[in-house]
Amino acid sequence: MNKPATALYRLPYTDSPILIAQLQGEPQILTSLQELNGRKGFVIAPFRLTSSTPAVLIRPDLIAKGWDQIHEVLQCHPELKPGIISCGNESVESSEPILKKAYEEAFGRFITPLCQGQFRKLVLSRSATYPLPQNFSVMDAFIRACKEYPRMMISLHSTPFTGTWMGSTPEIILSGNGRQWHTVALAGTVPLIEGEENVTWSEKNRKEQALVTEYIREVISRFGTQSEEQGPYTARAGRLLHLKTDFKFQIDNPENIGNLLEALHPTPAVCGLPKQEAYDFIIANEGYDRSYYAGVIGWTDPDGDTNLFVNLRCMQLTPHSAVLYAGGGLLPSSDPELEWNETLHKMATIKNTLTPNPRK
Repeated sequence: MNKPATALYRLPYTDSPILIAQLQGEPQILTSLQELNGRKGFVIAPFRLTSSTPAVLIRPDLIAKGWDQIHEVLQCHPELKPGIISCGNESVESSEPILKKAYEEAFGRFITPLCQGQFRKLVLSRSATYPLPQNFSVMDAFIRACKEYPRMMISLHSTPFTGTWMGSTPEIILSGNGRQWHTVALAGTVPLIEGEENVTWSEKNRKEQALVTEYIREVISRFGTQSEEQGPYTARAGRLLHLKTDFKFQIDNPENIGNLLEALHPTPAVCGLPKQEAYDFIIANEGYDRSYYAGVIGWTDPDGDTNLFVNLRCMQLTPHSAVLYAGGGLLPSSDPELEWNETLHKMATIKNTLTPNPRK
């Protein structure tokens, strides 16, 4: 018998995690994000919908808020406890030289059409596999992430269709309640150095963020009214800094947020421009399956709060290994060494949660 579908998450700038569990039956399979219209539950959607990576909606048979309630529920329902506890390293760690060579080859495939003007932007991502430490506990890793990254949405979710994933994402794709809604354009990345958050952004980073902002603005103009825009400004996410623009707007019918989500996802922050052509190019040329990386995760409720995020800084967990994912936006001016280093910095965000005191 499969374990129940569960999601444990903590929203940014809050102290209380939330546990969602479907106690009976399997989570609902969605054939498009539009099917979220009028639906309530925890959604896990991939970058690309396929038969092997479907979008699912966990029905909230049980909701527990705050650590006291969650511990109480887990005592009564031990089957809901996260199941990834490593008892030994039987996986093979990815070889960085091999990974870097593959990344450089993919970079070459991506930069050529960019320089030829076929695309305004492309996002190139990659994965890396690491063995889990002895006695690794996914619950301990979740707690470490909550403490380390107060500005991020921390998530741990598991279903029979998606497997077990954990992440620390800084990027909202859609949040709101009633007619009032919010999304962001988040792009451009530099490492945080000695607590210094006042940085001079390069032309490449500013242009990349402007392209994402332009796309979000256009989508909102089709679905929303009374739009307000703030930014771009520098925003911290763990040990990284990003350029961020906030959008606040109104929609007439919150029952139809699936339509808006379908139009937004994937944003140019994880895909490229023109959107459909970039999406098709990534699938054909990136060299691997992104699975649920750069997809959509979070809580949706047409009658209450909705908080949906892009699944970034994430990893897929098995009893012996963690598969980490990261990517970055490419423009014709992009440098392969800088872009490779950006993926290392981004992967470090979630890799740091695998062991206690990783920097000590």
